[in-house]
Amino acid sequence: MRIRMTVAMPEGATRNGEPWSGLGEETDVPTADGAHLVAAGIAEEVDESSPKGGRRKASAKGVDGDGAGGDS
Repeated sequence: MRIRMTVAMPEGATRNGEPWSGLGEETDVPTADGAHLVAAGIAEEVDESSPKGGRRKASAKGVDGDGAGGDS
């Protein structure tokens, strides 16, 4: 499972003896581990079709609070 870290882990923290990926970085982890990290809010699942390193922007599209759809 490919995940993107949404939380910066404390300096020196390790996972299976390796340093954690940094905030916003992507990494592959076993599915069970990734699901746990996503459920805990520590990471988000990366859609394989999204560009590497890119943040998901679709969820913010059209959300400006005025209901006008961006026509000003």
